Amino acid sequence: MMLRFLPFCALAAALVPLAARADPAPFDLTGPSLRVGVTHGTTTLPIAQVPRLATGDRVSIAADLAVGKKDDGARYLLVAAFLRGATEPPPKSWFFKAETWKAKKNALALTVPDGARQLVVFLVPESGGFDAVVSAVRKQPGAFVRAVQDLDQASLDRARLDAFLDGIHALERTRPERIEAVSPLLSRSLAIKLKAECLDLAADLQASCLTQSRDSLVLADGQSSTLADTLVGAPTDLALQLSATPEGGLGYYSPYIGVVRDLAKIFGAFQTTQFRYIPALARAHDDRLALLLNAAPSFASPKSVMVVAMPVIETDASQTPTMRRAEADRLVCAAKPDLVLPVEGAPLIYATKFAHDMSLRVTTPQGGVVELPVQADAERGGYVLDQVGMRTAGLSSVTDATLHGRWGFTPFDGPRFWLQVPRAGGWQMVDTDPESLVVGRDNAVSLAGPTPSCVESVTLVGAAGDVPLAWTSTGDRIGLTLPLAKIAPGKLSLLVKQYGVEAPDKIALIALAEAGRIDGLTLYAGDASGTLNGTRLDLVASMTIDGVAFKPGDVVRADKADRLALVAGTVPTFAAGQAKTALVTLTDGRKRSVKFTVAAARPKATLIAKSVVVPPSPGLPVVLAGDTAIAQGARLTFSLRAEGTRFSAGDSVEIATADGAMTTSVTSGRGLTVQDDRIAVASVEPGKALGVSAHGPLKWRLVQGGVAGDWVPLTTLVRTPALAGVACKETCTLTGTDLFLIESIAANAGFADAIRVPDGFTGASLAVPKPVGGTLFLRLRDDPGVTASIAVGS
Repeated sequence: MMLRFLPFCALAAALVPLAARADPAPFDLTGPSLRVGVTHGTTTLPIAQVPRLATGDRVSIAADLAVGKKDDGARYLLVAAFLRGATEPPPKSWFFKAETWKAKKNALALTVPDGARQLVVFLVPESGGFDAVVSAVRKQPGAFVRAVQDLDQASLDRARLDAFLDGIHALERTRPERIEAVSPLLSRSLAIKLKAECLDLAADLQASCLTQSRDSLVLADGQSSTLADTLVGAPTDLALQLSATPEGGLGYYSPYIGVVRDLAKIFGAFQTTQFRYIPALARAHDDRLALLLNAAPSFASPKSVMVVAMPVIETDASQTPTMRRAEADRLVCAAKPDLVLPVEGAPLIYATKFAHDMSLRVTTPQGGVVELPVQADAERGGYVLDQVGMRTAGLSSVTDATLHGRWGFTPFDGPRFWLQVPRAGGWQMVDTDPESLVVGRDNAVSLAGPTPSCVESVTLVGAAGDVPLAWTSTGDRIGLTLPLAKIAPGKLSLLVKQYGVEAPDKIALIALAEAGRIDGLTLYAGDASGTLNGTRLDLVASMTIDGVAFKPGDVVRADKADRLALVAGTVPTFAAGQAKTALVTLTDGRKRSVKFTVAAARPKATLIAKSVVVPPSPGLPVVLAGDTAIAQGARLTFSLRAEGTRFSAGDSVEIATADGAMTTSVTSGRGLTVQDDRIAVASVEPGKALGVSAHGPLKWRLVQGGVAGDWVPLTTLVRTPALAGVACKETCTLTGTDLFLIESIAANAGFADAIRVPDGFTGASLAVPKPVGGTLFLRLRDDPGVTASIAVGS
């Protein structure tokens, strides 16, 4: 996306002598100003409101120069030239000049000729400058066409950046705590991609991060470096849409597609020892174009010629930008005092005054139209009504409204909005069982009503006082959370206040002291634990079955219900199929009885044997002592004997890390082979199946018919470094990668005088003891209890 800025930087480089160029110079020099007005038909607008010119337009241009008017030694000509095509030199009659130091000859009055496509303005040294410009443009018209297009685009980009900076700096001075909330809206409005990490900083540091980072440069601007990673972090459809507009390049150059041109070579063809060309960014305010330069003008050879791009000349005067609603499915409340119509897709409506005389056209039920003035506000992400709220009397519950205004001289319509007019009554709780509103915990509820976009506030009213609630709006509903964790049982009410409606709607509620519901108990024969299912099982204090006491564990919420595991001190001697009754005692002393049937025992198997195969690897192999651990790249094969069950093709064996965060399964034909109905053999590469980060103790369990047995310890998975070799001179050095996986290294199995490897060691070599008998001994971080060795020779 940094290709977005290359045309501008290339232009800056192209207009400066090659010998003086290294990196593009920043545009941080304040240049002179131009006063520009445009008349189209009978209407005259200042240049700040003119996005393009048309054939027949009358353009007045005057220069505001601080020097040159009375100084006979240093004078500038104001030169204007119309361009028509890359291969068509403009006629000499399309060049105009004004003598800025003469009161009656210091301005130009031009009429856009038929066939002209661009207007470029030069501030030229009096001596020989006019003829030099005419010659240069006529010799290389294509170079100037291309350069002026890119310079015009760069000025528009700069306007967007300035708008963003102005917004951030204003917040920094007044309300820095709002930068995090407002900057995404500014970013969306102006099509600028934020540096998201800036918003993770403290409020007083966010503005400087967004505007002064040195990691990259935007428009090579030394005063406002890097307020973003790149301009236009926009989706492709929006990017292509913008690139087809006059402000996006008209297709001559699409900064969104990434076509890069070497303007240095283009301008190198007409650079001379007498003149050099300085690009000027134009910042428009009313009829004034303030120029920013990236090089100081000079009257010594080579003399400086300042180049200013005017708006492009269009044959189709009806072309206007396409704005769209930022939140297409959202209704807008007509009665809201700070009514914002969210708009995106045309960032120049926020950065320039091209869109002016904007209003909201509201259609009345009688077919009439009401015009309400609006103003673009980038910080709020749309157009804001100039008045406080809207008179909603006589409007339909959903009213059609359209943004309308002028784009330069051309009338245009923006997106349509559907305004919601508030109506009293009709609010109720939906999708929520009233009996689920129990005290002791928070409860999520949904409310439905006629005009959710007009909700101003929601308040919970109870004996403990009024509690304002936050809510979210989706379609015709709002969602909120009732804070009942510390509220006593009893009557409550919700007050829903809407903009434009004086009295709030009241929804009556009852907070219940629900003791919970027990739906059932699952207990497998031979198990010391069972699982209760129901609601509010956090109120269970204990459970007994035939005198056997069970203690509760943690409650797990799943499928809109609670699950609670209870564990006995000893394994009950219950047989599968027996009908039993469990007595559950609640924390408040109440008791509940639960009837259940003892389920068949869970599948069980015992480990018979296991073996490890370590594949060959380059370098020095790391050999683990004993059979309690396995290296990450090794294959583990282990055999099982069924206990009280029989193996079948549908069985599987789960393997997991100790915390259960990483799991894998072997099934028949995929790592699990059933020797017969009593014996099965599993084979797996744990390091590959569980992922490269897996390490530490592993466990396994048998799964039959969807029922899992107990977890059983299997082995320990350890990660090993890749060791290249050991070289010894006066000292010995071990080389390799991932050396941080080693905890310590010694020359003997007792680890006397061992060398510890620092935590987080990132080096590729490590000083080690001199091997004794050609062997070094290692302890690995993943299991320091396992001794590893490497054979390094004598």
